[in-house]
Amino acid sequence: QVQLVESGGGLVQAGGSLRLSCAASGRTFGSYTMGWFRQAPGKEREFASSISWSGASPNYADSVKGRFTISRDNAKNTVYLQMNSLKPEDTAVYYCAATKKPFALGQTYEYDYWGQGTQVTVSS
Repeated sequence: QVQLVESGGGLVQAGGSLRLSCAASGRTFGSYTMGWFRQAPGKEREFASSISWSGASPNYADSVKGRFTISRDNAKNTVYLQMNSLKPEDTAVYYCAATKKPFALGQTYEYDYWGQGTQVTVSS
């Protein structure tokens, strides 16, 4: 099985940037589609971004499009989420997820493995 560990969260002012990392265990990282989800207090977990095993099919929720960039380094078993122009509404716990599907949409049930999350807080 795959274990995922997120890092890079923290407190940042509106308009600032953060880079999240998700480190995966195992030697088959390159076979997984990776996704980022987020969950604000009192709200359901929502899709933010995903990237296929090849890195050729990145996709984003409308709420983050143009501000966030997802990437992966299969040699390092790591996926990243570069977050720019952060807004207070981006405040949430961010979760990394993985699936063996070659392509996945923004549904939580599509993902088989989840990290424990990293807190991102954006002040106004």
